[in-house]
Amino acid sequence: MNVWLILGIALVLLGLVLFVTVMAANHWDFKALSTTTYETNVTQIDEEFQNILVDIDTAQFRLLPSEDGVARVECYEEATAKHTITVENGTLTIRVNNEKKWYEHIGVNFETPGITVYLPNAEYGNLEITGHTGGVMIPKNFCFKNINASVTTGGITCLAPAAELLKLKTGTGTIRVKEVHTDLLDLTVTTGRIAVHFVTCNGGVTTRVSTGRAVLTDVSCQSLTSSGNTGDLILRRVIASGDFSIERSTGDVSFDACDAAALSITTDTGDITGTLLTDKIFIASTDTGRVSVPKTSLGGKCEITTDTGDIKIEIHK
Repeated sequence: MNVWLILGIALVLLGLVLFVTVMAANHWDFKALSTTTYETNVTQIDEEFQNILVDIDTAQFRLLPSEDGVARVECYEEATAKHTITVENGTLTIRVNNEKKWYEHIGVNFETPGITVYLPNAEYGNLEITGHTGGVMIPKNFCFKNINASVTTGGITCLAPAAELLKLKTGTGTIRVKEVHTDLLDLTVTTGRIAVHFVTCNGGVTTRVSTGRAVLTDVSCQSLTSSGNTGDLILRRVIASGDFSIERSTGDVSFDACDAAALSITTDTGDITGTLLTDKIFIASTDTGRVSVPKTSLGGKCEITTDTGDIKIEIHK
């Protein structure tokens, strides 16, 4: 046993020495250990297009304005997983063409593919993005008719307005929406976070969270519908001309100078607290907890129900 133990320790030390030697020779650049070959390919787009369709696997995606007025797609991609770029029926289409053999998926990789689309115009039609792993960045330099972006793992940041529908979905990651105007806003995360700032929505705002926090700040809309399993909902200066409809299983709901024509809030476990701007007719109940709401008899209905948690609402004058 002692011999095998000494031999094992010696092999571990030898491996450590070899690792340090190799990394020192490569100036501690972990990318040097990668077994995947990457290359940069640029495709200039000469055809006219209004819509953009992106269907990728693993890549960071972003839009940027074209300084020279020429549309082009720059792909930093694996040599065995290149992207095809075409324009058909007014739609710029970007798809991954994965030619990997099964054994080529085995290896060491410290880099992330990236796709950058340079656009010469500011206004476009529909933007549709579907991805597996990687973030999405849509800057404020552009506006679209509809935006529909969905990734499995990665964050989505949208600073661009959509005239009709802005729909974003991620499995694991953060959705950020800031300073946009749209008719309908639809946001969904499975495990992650939603952060919305300075948004004007002519219609409804919908947020869905399985596990994570949703924070909405300075939002004006017709209605707000929010559902979630585990995580807090924080609303700051969110104003709806219609209704609030909020459901949470586990998590707190808080308001800061918010208002709506009518409110319906339900939680299983969590406190419901905060301030509203106008009087409401309160119908509040909790199985285990305390209830403190204004004794007002005017305004729309505010119905609050929680199984375990406190209810404390004040009118901000």
